[in-house]
Amino acid sequence: MEVILKEDIIGLGYKNDIVKVKNGYGRNYLIPKSKAVIATKVAMKQLTEDMKQQADKIAAQKAEATKKAEAIKDVSLVITAKVGSRGVTYGSVNVATVAEELSKKGFDVDRKIITMHDIKKVGSFEAIIHFFKDVEVRIPVEVVAEQGAATKEVARKKVTEAPKVEKAKPSNVEEKEASEVTEESSVSEEEAPAAE
Repeated sequence: MEVILKEDIIGLGYKNDIVKVKNGYGRNYLIPKSKAVIATKVAMKQLTEDMKQQADKIAAQKAEATKKAEAIKDVSLVITAKVGSRGVTYGSVNVATVAEELSKKGFDVDRKIITMHDIKKVGSFEAIIHFFKDVEVRIPVEVVAEQGAATKEVARKKVTEAPKVEKAKPSNVEEKEASEVTEESSVSEEEAPAAE
């Protein structure tokens, strides 16, 4: 089924694009939610008329998107996250985190136009910001371990291992003392009947 999109849908297309979708997706989701209309001859003719009338508006939107993309293209993000001993993050770094970090740098970007896989480990990744139909920017995202997290984890391991070692030594000493006490008591019991 071919439909004309009435709004931008990341991963599918942009407003006024004619895209081919599965029948169920079109009938059950896109059309009832007013996100698309069926691409009939009448609808396509209407689309071309609308595109002619809105050509100036679309050109202005594209110019603004290009300007935003130029401003943000050299930005790279370094996100610190709490990390376990194996480099796996507690929680995940997602589009909301990236949008928040961009806003800290002075770039107001809606999280809905950012696409990326959720990040669950330390390393280098990439987020794509879709400003307009042909205007996309790829932002490098570096996830690093929080400074104190790794040292706290190592310290916690040392603390949990240390008592085990200390407990092992006293138990051996107690066993030796206990065996010496039983030997002494058995000797004294043997001497006791002889004294009577």
